[in-house]
Amino acid sequence: MKSKIIACATALAIMSGPALAGGMAEPIMEQEPVIEQASSSSAGIVVPLLLLLLIAAAASSGSGGATGR
Repeated sequence: MKSKIIACATALAIMSGPALAGGMAEPIMEQEPVIEQASSSSAGIVVPLLLLLLIAAAASSGSGGATGR
């Protein structure tokens, strides 16, 4: 009876070794692709041109002061 228990315990020990060897593999983390917005070459010119137009419009609208004439 003891020999059967020892034989079963030995068989379980031998079979469980390869099942636990190596452990879990580390998860592979995939990076998401980075998508950058493509800017057109004229996008950097629009804002300064608008500011220049506003300044020119303000300067040409007149001095607004009384000249006495």
